[in-house]
Amino acid sequence: MERKNAITFEGNPLTLIGNEVNIGDIAPNFTVTKMDLTPLSLTDLKGKNIVISAVPSVDTPVCELQTIKFNHQISAFSDVVLLTISMDLPFALSRFCGAKGIDNAVTVSDYKDREFAKNYGLYIKELGLISRAVIIIDKAGKVTYTEYLKEITHEPNYTEALEALKKLG
Repeated sequence: MERKNAITFEGNPLTLIGNEVNIGDIAPNFTVTKMDLTPLSLTDLKGKNIVISAVPSVDTPVCELQTIKFNHQISAFSDVVLLTISMDLPFALSRFCGAKGIDNAVTVSDYKDREFAKNYGLYIKELGLISRAVIIIDKAGKVTYTEYLKEITHEPNYTEALEALKKLG
C-alpha cells in the first residue's frame, strides 16, 4: 500500500510503501543482513525486548546522532537488543560502527530485500531508503511503542522511547 505525502524531507512530500505497525500488533517478521553478511531475522531475537532504531543512512548527521545516542542510552538496560536498521551496505555500517564506537547496537542493513522497510511501512518510494522511526517490541513479540517521524530530518523523542522501554521491566 502506498501512502502519498506520508512524510516529508526538508518539507518536500514523499511516499511511503507498506502499512505502519501499531501498538498491540504482533511484530511482523523480517530478515536483514548483519555486518558479516549473515542474515538476522526478528524470530532470531524471540524472547527479548527489542528497540528498533530505523534510519535512512548512518552517513547523515541526524542518523549519526540517533545511532550514537541510542547506542549510549541502551547500555543502561539489560536484556534489550538495540537494532539499528538502514539501507546502508554492511561494509559501510562496519566502518561507521568502528569509527564511532557503536558497540551496544546490532547494526544491520535492509538493502537486500527491503523486507523490514516494507513490512513496517517505512520504505520511501522516491529515495529507496528507510524512513526514520523507533519501534519497541516486547519479549512476547508485541509492538509496545512506535514513533514514525513525519519529517525525516528530525530526531526521535529519545526520552519517550526510553520511558516506554522502562515500562517493559
